[in-house]
Amino acid sequence: MLSRVVAVFAAAVLLWWFVFHGAPLSDTYDRRTHTVRAVLTTLLVVPMVLAAWRLTDRRSWTDLKPASPGRAGRHLLLGMACWAVPAGAALGLCLFLGWVDIVARTTTAETARVAVLLVVLVLLYEALPEELVFRGYLQGNLGVLLRPWQAVGAQAALFALFGLLLGMAPTAGRLSVFFAFALVLGVIRTATGDIAAGIGYHLAFQTAAQLFLGEGAVFDVSGSTVLEVFVLGGVPFTVGWTVMVHVHRDRTGRRTAG
Repeated sequence: MLSRVVAVFAAAVLLWWFVFHGAPLSDTYDRRTHTVRAVLTTLLVVPMVLAAWRLTDRRSWTDLKPASPGRAGRHLLLGMACWAVPAGAALGLCLFLGWVDIVARTTTAETARVAVLLVVLVLLYEALPEELVFRGYLQGNLGVLLRPWQAVGAQAALFALFGLLLGMAPTAGRLSVFFAFALVLGVIRTATGDIAAGIGYHLAFQTAAQLFLGEGAVFDVSGSTVLEVFVLGGVPFTVGWTVMVHVHRDRTGRRTAG
């Protein structure tokens, strides 16, 4: 079991490394390159995980915790709301107090178009493949070897290592963000019993982060550190963790009582 965890983790790192560094694509950011990398990531990573689960582990698709379509839709919206509601409240407070100021770089229509595009790209580039690998395959297998909360911590450590190896978390600060984010996602997976809510949470966080920060951002932000640390991370991570711990306790309590 442990050897399969290591093998899939190593395969994921190699595939993402190829997409980031090995594929013959532009080193500078543009939407077209972003799109190609997003599609390539899903086409490479998702089949790898599914093949490992079905052919190597010889386990049922349901064990991967994809959820039924109806339940997946509800959990996806739950995950998105679990990030967006506290983040929106924190942003409103920061704007009111003057800690953050945001100015659009383009028209409302163009901003909306970019936002819709980023939702699709984030789903293909980060949310779907990363949740399938880390909270689906790795946490699922680690949960056989470890207690649930130990499995959450172990997959979070692997996610942080993943960011370090690929150069996405080159500093201690970024590494801590990767670890904290993965802890919340791991708790969501444990609380809901599938990966759909984690995909929604991941999707909301990454889409907002890319709209406001980074090379492809469509807003100029004054107080970007407050936005990144407090609005995008600190408040929704804390609320998400707290809510999902209570959901898990209620779900466990009902199952025990039944």
